[in-house]
Amino acid sequence: MVPLQYEGDVYRPPSEAKSLILQATIGCSYNRCTFCSIYKKKKFRVRTLDEIKKEIAFTSGLLPHTRRVFLADGNALVIPTEQLLEILQSLDRFFPNLERVSVYGNTQDLLEKNVAELKMLRKNKLDIIYLGIESGSAKVLMDVKKGVNPHEIAQAAARAKEAEIPLSVTVINGLAGVEGSEEHARETACLLNKMDPEYLGLLSLITVPGTTIHRQFREGKLTPLSPWELLHEIKMIVEGLSLTNCVFRANHASNYLPLKATLPRDKNSLLVELDKVIKKKTPGSLKSELFRGL
Repeated sequence: MVPLQYEGDVYRPPSEAKSLILQATIGCSYNRCTFCSIYKKKKFRVRTLDEIKKEIAFTSGLLPHTRRVFLADGNALVIPTEQLLEILQSLDRFFPNLERVSVYGNTQDLLEKNVAELKMLRKNKLDIIYLGIESGSAKVLMDVKKGVNPHEIAQAAARAKEAEIPLSVTVINGLAGVEGSEEHARETACLLNKMDPEYLGLLSLITVPGTTIHRQFREGKLTPLSPWELLHEIKMIVEGLSLTNCVFRANHASNYLPLKATLPRDKNSLLVELDKVIKKKTPGSLKSELFRGL
């Protein structure tokens, strides 16, 4: 038996707080986005099946009642389908109470797998893919070196939907600065409507020293949004949304104002709340800068 071995810092979605975290890949296979710093010190690799299976066997002895597993690191969906299936089947074999397995993925990963492959993964309890689209604007996506365009993102989402794998999509507010805020909001809402995700999370940009985007803001090439401008950008996105049935969250640690809703049911009340806060600008109504990101 081999104990769990994590390499470097391991990140997970907030909703996976109670899940078993299994590091199936190290780092991010793309790792070129201008705003991201979290995998820069890691050289990407896919861990061997032998390594992963030994950790699954070991952990099953410690946590036999595990119901949820999150496969880290940055985009474990990049793992070849045959190998990923073996991991899922091993998890199901060792954890009799297993309900779901989740994973970070990117657009490129989804487009590398056909619908038949995704359906097979879904059949083996891959039950949610966390997909960071960041923006629906072609310009913004190009500026932040995301490596894909809105059409490709919509294609990838359609593939996941056909395979009946729920998507949890994240967007970054403030990514385009003041200069591109309106386009960022408008085009993001447009893309989200095409994707119609089951879950949607809005994060607010926190620039990290050493990243390209931090340098762009520091040099004045982009102007940061104030907290109130960030809320206005969120409002513009919500105004443009026409989703079927989506759990909406903007309660990440980076956000100044925690927001929760189910769309479209709560759209009007969400807009009323945002409008009220933006108009009043009450001191102390937003999270202090000191506590963002914590």
